[in-house]
Amino acid sequence: MKPPTPSTKWLRGALAALVLTCTAGSPRILAADEKPADPTLEQRVADLEAYVNNGPRTPNVASRVAGPGPGHNAWMMTSSALVLFMTLPGLALFYGGLVRRKNVLSVLAQCLGIAGLVAILWWMVGYSLVFAPGTPYIGGLKYAFLRGVNSSPNADYGAWVSHNVYAMYQLMFAIITPALIMGAIAERMKFTAALAFVAAWMFLVYFPLAHMVWGVDGLMNGVWNSAAKISSIDFAGGTVVHMSSGWSALVLCLILGPRIGFKKEIMSPHSMVLCMIGTGMLWVGWYGFNAGSAVGADGIAANAFMTTTLATAVASFTWGALEFIFRKHASVIGFCSGAVAGLVVITPATGFVDATGAVIIGLLAGSIPYLFCVKLKAVFGYDDALDTFGIHAVGGTVGAFMTGLLATAAVNPNLTSGNPSAKANGLAEFVAHGGLWHEQLLAIGVTLLLAVIATTIIGFAVKAIVGLRPTTDSERQGLDVTEHEEEGYIM
Repeated sequence: MKPPTPSTKWLRGALAALVLTCTAGSPRILAADEKPADPTLEQRVADLEAYVNNGPRTPNVASRVAGPGPGHNAWMMTSSALVLFMTLPGLALFYGGLVRRKNVLSVLAQCLGIAGLVAILWWMVGYSLVFAPGTPYIGGLKYAFLRGVNSSPNADYGAWVSHNVYAMYQLMFAIITPALIMGAIAERMKFTAALAFVAAWMFLVYFPLAHMVWGVDGLMNGVWNSAAKISSIDFAGGTVVHMSSGWSALVLCLILGPRIGFKKEIMSPHSMVLCMIGTGMLWVGWYGFNAGSAVGADGIAANAFMTTTLATAVASFTWGALEFIFRKHASVIGFCSGAVAGLVVITPATGFVDATGAVIIGLLAGSIPYLFCVKLKAVFGYDDALDTFGIHAVGGTVGAFMTGLLATAAVNPNLTSGNPSAKANGLAEFVAHGGLWHEQLLAIGVTLLLAVIATTIIGFAVKAIVGLRPTTDSERQGLDVTEHEEEGYIM
């Protein structure tokens, strides 16, 4: 080994000084029955490197920083705000622009009501049922009422991000998921019935499914649960968010029945300007949704940022191109629908695929949901008012399956045998030898069955107890006035 040069000695000294500065005065995290030895310079440097690379903390090092890493924490707080921005105002304006003028406020009220309701449930038991250790199917009550969820990181989910920040980030996912369902039943469901449905749906569908996919001991958490029975992967919510909401939306709209005047009256969007603004907000907010799912500002987040952009742009252009080919014009609603479809389909794959994989996904996202929304919906005759099923259920299913075909360990090292969990449950072997698609199909099947069965039960139960629809006269007059005693526009 060559002796260190003066410049190397200076660099080591500077790095050591930086470590001492970063760790001075920080509280120590120690095992209950263990007193650690004084840390070496190498251990301190390793701890700093772990922070820079968003890796696991150095165990049993007294100088280890007990709090969160400021850069990763800042990105996750920003991502949390971006995901909330997707619902309020993004989804609210996207859906609001697509309904008729007399129902615009009903959509905004549903988004606001769901945000408040889900936040309360999340504080009470929701976060705990998803992210506390429990069974492979549902978490425990360790974090009920957010007990113990403080600014120290929870190493089960992020070594350098505050536990309370992570909890709030995941809350934003829990808010937007049931809000997506409202697109299918827009203009014809009572506000009280909608909230009652969402409250039950969170307990029977979202909380257990999110735990199975993302919980540290979840049934389908192939990346981090070494004992996972289904070694599937879902980076940001293809099954948890889009499949669950999309398939539930189809069931609920069938239980409700079509809007009064469906196929007899023109039901055009009242403001494509609002729809376009909402689409742009969704696209921007989705960077927090996808890149934020890396739980840190690292290389995987950077890849997710790139793949999200490519898939969305390609899907939007593809949808518009298909309209131009078959209808001789490219519409704004087509570009908007394609963009949202691209965002949906790339979601489960965004941290696992490369740029070319993202382009392939974009092409599929712009064409397969187009087929369902434009062609097959008319054939089957169901009234999915704002194409929630065609985009989110179909798109989420396509994305979950394509993730199994296109995921690569070159993008995400967590898919290799270097990750003990991925090695133990066979995920690394599936990725290396092309068998992951089978695990993805199993996850798709579990998600579909849970969403369809639970939604059927909840839908008929709410219908029997409080009723689902307003009166015929109220629906014709519009839900803004009859449900909320307000008008979106006063001319």
